[in-house]
Amino acid sequence: MATTERSFVTAVWDFFCSLKLTLFLLISLALTSIIGTVLPQGALPPEYVAQISPTKLQIYSKLGFFDMYHSWWFISLLYVFSLNLISCSIKRLPHVFKFISEPTLVLGEGQRTSFPLKKEMTFSGSIEKGKERLAEFLGKEFSAPVITEHNGEYHLFAQKTAWCRLGVYVVHLSILVIFIGAIIGSLAGYKGFVTIVEGTSVNSFERQNGQQMPLGFEVLCEKFTVDFYANGAPKEFRSILTVLENGTPVPGYSQVKVIVNTPMTYKGITFYQSSYGQASEGGEHFITVTPRNGGTPEKITVRDNVAVTLKDGTTFKLLEATQEVRQFAPGFSGPAARIEVTPKGAAPQTFIAFKNFPEVNAQRGDALIFSYDGTSAKQYTGLQVAKDPGVWVVWLGCALMVIGICIAFFMSHKRIWVVVSKGHARMYGNASKNQAAFQMQFEDISEKFKEIKI
Repeated sequence: MATTERSFVTAVWDFFCSLKLTLFLLISLALTSIIGTVLPQGALPPEYVAQISPTKLQIYSKLGFFDMYHSWWFISLLYVFSLNLISCSIKRLPHVFKFISEPTLVLGEGQRTSFPLKKEMTFSGSIEKGKERLAEFLGKEFSAPVITEHNGEYHLFAQKTAWCRLGVYVVHLSILVIFIGAIIGSLAGYKGFVTIVEGTSVNSFERQNGQQMPLGFEVLCEKFTVDFYANGAPKEFRSILTVLENGTPVPGYSQVKVIVNTPMTYKGITFYQSSYGQASEGGEHFITVTPRNGGTPEKITVRDNVAVTLKDGTTFKLLEATQEVRQFAPGFSGPAARIEVTPKGAAPQTFIAFKNFPEVNAQRGDALIFSYDGTSAKQYTGLQVAKDPGVWVVWLGCALMVIGICIAFFMSHKRIWVVVSKGHARMYGNASKNQAAFQMQFEDISEKFKEIKI
């Protein structure tokens, strides 16, 4: 019975120490991460829901594809991968420590023949003098040696950067630290979204699950502006934000400019510029109508798609307005409105009325000149809200990974033995990696080794 139980435990242990398991988990994590890149995460955009079939939507939702990095199966893969790394490290690390702390100080005859790098010299002095002179030489040219006497011979052993064999385990540790940071962020962090109208403040935001969550302070949007490219595409949109505590601006957080890739962080909560828009659909717009024959201009307040009748029987309505006309009319800039005008007894006409180009408004040649004076509707800024207390742990893990990779790939454990017997000295060398570079170093030491006078 005991043998059966031990066999089962051994089988489980061997399973978690398996390199095949490591490769399977790495490939699985890579493939599943592609799902999180291709499919939208969090709150689904309405246009995506409209495009996908209800069956696929239901299957993807049950599998957690829309919140993949928090799904039970993805977290399980990370847990199993962590156990795999820990098991592999526990199994192999003691052997590496023993190799570093208890190096081979005495070379047997069989080991001597296995080294491709070796050099021999003869001397006429005593063996004691040879030992002392060669020990001094190794200490100067390579590293201070450990001297061991064995069967009438002296074995001098010197090594460099033996600890670099631990580089791969530093990488293992870094991965575990990154996982710990990700778990901390998943459990204690959150993400959400908030919209703030110019001149107003908010003290809460909506999480990805739709719940409202208090911020613990207020964020005021002082102003929102947007710049456009010549083709009308948004170039840069930015918010001027102020953090308020008990209605008072917080020093250092007054009128902070937030743009894409330049967020604002306060009390561990980061605000990223995400979107923008017009705050109210029913905002008032201001139109000036000027008779071409020199009559008195009439300033009229209108709303979207609401017809207005003028004194001469002409009717018009504002179809849409924009604060940057380059979206509709490349080559122009500033506020403008698309207007439909129907003169009495004539067919309707649609055109754009500008604010900054009155000469263009007058070029139409109609009896009435329409110009757009702006709107009372305000812009809103859309901000992504995120808190991730594990981010510094993740950064620590990334730093450890860089250090571990540099140690594992760019450093090698170099060893040199010198066996001193009566009238003879033989030098042997070995490196854990990059043998070509070490061979050049060994040959350089060998040339000096042959010139030693004993």
